Amino acid sequence: MKTNIVILSILSIIMATSCASRKDLIYFQDEPLTDGYIDSTAEQLIYKPDDILTIIVSAADPLAAKPFNLTTFTESVDPINANGRERMQNYLIDYNGNIEFPVLGTLHIAGMTRIELTEMLKEKISEYAKDPIVNIRLVNFKVTIIGEVNRPGTYTIENERLSLTEALGLASDLTIYGLRKNLLLIREVDGKKKFAKIDLTSVNSISSPLYYLQQNDVIVVEPNNAKIRSSSYNQNNSVLIAAIGTLTTIAAVFLIK
Repeated sequence: MKTNIVILSILSIIMATSCASRKDLIYFQDEPLTDGYIDSTAEQLIYKPDDILTIIVSAADPLAAKPFNLTTFTESVDPINANGRERMQNYLIDYNGNIEFPVLGTLHIAGMTRIELTEMLKEKISEYAKDPIVNIRLVNFKVTIIGEVNRPGTYTIENERLSLTEALGLASDLTIYGLRKNLLLIREVDGKKKFAKIDLTSVNSISSPLYYLQQNDVIVVEPNNAKIRSSSYNQNNSVLIAAIGTLTTIAAVFLIK
C-alpha cells in the first residue's frame, strides 16, 4: 500500500511538471475574434504614414523637370573626397498622410497606390513640364516574421511586391514544428492593427487577397503541439530527474521497512 502511494506521488509530480501550456508559448493569443480581422483588400500596395518614398521626375526638357528633383549629400567616408555623395531626396509621409513636394507644396498621398500617385503627380507637373515621366519607389518596405521559422527577423524588401511564400522563403521556411494551418497576419489598416489567419495547407491561400503583403506586415508562425510538449520537457527535465531520484530513494526506504 505504501509503495503504491509513493509511485502515485512520483507520477503526479511528473505529470504536473511536464504539462505543456499553449498560453506560455503562443504570441498574441487575445487578438480580436471578429472586429479586428482584415477585410479583403486590393493586392496593390497602399502608401501609409511613415513610408519613405523616392520620387524622380523626368521630361523631354531636363531644365523643366529639374525643380522637381531635389538632391541631398551623404557624408563621405573617404578622407580624400570630402564632398560626399549626391543622392535623390527622400520624402517621408507624415502622420497626417502628407509629403512636402518641391513646387507643388503639401500633397496628401496616404491611401493612394503607386499608380494613383503617379497619375496625380503627372497631372500637376504637366502645368510646368510637358509630358513628364514620374518614377516612384518605396524605400522602407519591410516585413517581420517571428515564431517557428528558421530565420526569424525583420526583412527590408527592394521592390513593392512581396508574396507570403516569398516572405517565408526569406525566413528559410517554417521549422518542422511550425503550425501551417494557423499563420497569424498582423496589418495596420487606417491606423489600427488588424488580424487574419491563413491556412498554408490550403491552395486557397495563394488566391487570397492577403497573399501579397503590405509594408510593415507581421507574420507569426505558431508552434505545433509537438513543439510545445518538447519545450516543456526540456525546461523541466532537470526538475524531473531530481524529483524522481528523491522519491525513488523514499520509495526504497518504505520498501525496506
